[in-house]
Amino acid sequence: MPRIRNWKDLKFHRPYKTARYKHIDSLFNDTVDWKLIETHWKDMLQIVLSIKTGKVSSSLLLRKLGSYSKRNKLCLALRELGYVIRTLFLLDYISDVDMREEITAQTNKVESYNGFTEWLSFGNPYTIVASNDPDEHEKAVKYNDIIANAVMFHNVLDMSNVILQLHEEGYPVAKKGLARTSPLLTDHLNRFGEYVVNMQVEAVDIDRAMKLPI
Repeated sequence: MPRIRNWKDLKFHRPYKTARYKHIDSLFNDTVDWKLIETHWKDMLQIVLSIKTGKVSSSLLLRKLGSYSKRNKLCLALRELGYVIRTLFLLDYISDVDMREEITAQTNKVESYNGFTEWLSFGNPYTIVASNDPDEHEKAVKYNDIIANAVMFHNVLDMSNVILQLHEEGYPVAKKGLARTSPLLTDHLNRFGEYVVNMQVEAVDIDRAMKLPI
């Protein structure tokens, strides 16, 4: 579910022209073209099945549809169906406080992770993009994710050991406090300089870190 930043600028679509609403009628300024959707329904289902069975990727399909004329009937039908889905979502969005809070919380997590991976990818990110090679793009994303997961795992182990030490020393550890911790920490990391692998360092006790008092 996407975060809607400027939903007031989006159009709500009426199911039919004569539909009127007591408190939110001013939000609606267009009407869904059901006839167009019905006419091209089979074509839209074929597109969905092609994506589901892996015969065509969604990104390739979007590029093809984007290259079509704006007057293409199938594109217009897909747009009308999109209006229906978006209107239903917006109605839920403006009427459900819990839903908005959940979307905001989850989106913040995603944005934090994206910022974290961008910080870790400290080289020249435009070099890969300039290559215009999809395989290189995919490898760059996956390699960056591997590094991000390794750093997060390291952070979690360190935090777990500190929390466990606090508990053993008699300090209370509350779930509410733990819920506000994050593995996306970078202040203690050194991206540059000399990296030395010391094989004599005692390994972190993972089993001990797993025994958090929660």
